[in-house]
Amino acid sequence: MAVNLGINIDHVATLRQARLTIEPDPVAAAVLAELGGADGITVHLREDRRHIQDRDVELLRQTVRTRLNLEMAAAPEIVDIAVRLRPDQATLVPERRQELTTEGGLDVVQAKAGLQKVVSRLKDAGIAVSLFIDPDPEQISAARAVGADQIELHTGPYAEVSLRPGRTQPASIDDRLRGRFVPGTDQVAAELARLESAARQAGALGLILAAGHGLTYWNVAPVAAIDGMHELNIGHSIIARAVLVGMERAVREMKEAMGGAVR
Repeated sequence: MAVNLGINIDHVATLRQARLTIEPDPVAAAVLAELGGADGITVHLREDRRHIQDRDVELLRQTVRTRLNLEMAAAPEIVDIAVRLRPDQATLVPERRQELTTEGGLDVVQAKAGLQKVVSRLKDAGIAVSLFIDPDPEQISAARAVGADQIELHTGPYAEVSLRPGRTQPASIDDRLRGRFVPGTDQVAAELARLESAARQAGALGLILAAGHGLTYWNVAPVAAIDGMHELNIGHSIIARAVLVGMERAVREMKEAMGGAVR
C-alpha cells in the first residue's frame, strides 16, 4: 500500500513573515500541494507565532480537502485553539523558543501525566492524536499508555548521517528519481535499523506509524519502504524545491522519490 505524504507548509509562512507582508500565502500553497498529490497538509502553530499564524490555521481548516494535521506543543492556549478548530489530527511536539526547528522527540515518559490529559481532551473533541517521538522503545510504550492513536518517528539522526558531507549522492534530483541513490555506510544502516525496530513495536501495540524530520528527495525512499509505514511528513526539502520548480511539481517529485528504495 502506498505511503501517504503530508506536506508541511510552515516555511511558506516563514518567507512571508520575513517581511511581515501578505505573501506568499501558506493557504494558497496548501491548495497547490493538494493539486500536486499531497495526502495531507501539516502546519505547526508555535507559541511564538514565528511563521504560521492563527489566521492561517483557521483558513486551512475551511479549505484543506485532504487532512489537516496541526503540530503543536501541549500548551493550554494552543490546545484551546485546536479544540475550537478541530483539525483532523493534532501532533504533539516538543518546542523551545530558541530552536531553529524541532530538535528531538517528545519525552513522553517524563511528561506522561500531563500528556495523558491533553491527549484525552483532544480525542474528546474528535481529533486524532499523534506524538512526535524518538525511535526509543520506552517512548513508544509510553505513547501507547497515554492514549495516542499514532506516533511520528523522529528521523533527524537518520537524515543527518545519510546526507553528511562526503556521502555519495546523485548529481541531480532526476538521477535520484531514477533510483540511482543507494543507501550505505554502517551509520545509515544502524539508524534505519532503529526505525525498523520502532516500526515493529508500534505495529505490535496497534499504533499508526508515521515519520518525519530532515527527509529529502535523496534519503526518503528507505524510510518510506519500512514495513507498516503509513505516512511521511516533509516540509523544508519540498518547499526548497518548490521555490525553483513550483509546488505541484515538487510534491509530485517527492511522491515519486518515495516509491523505490534500494535495500
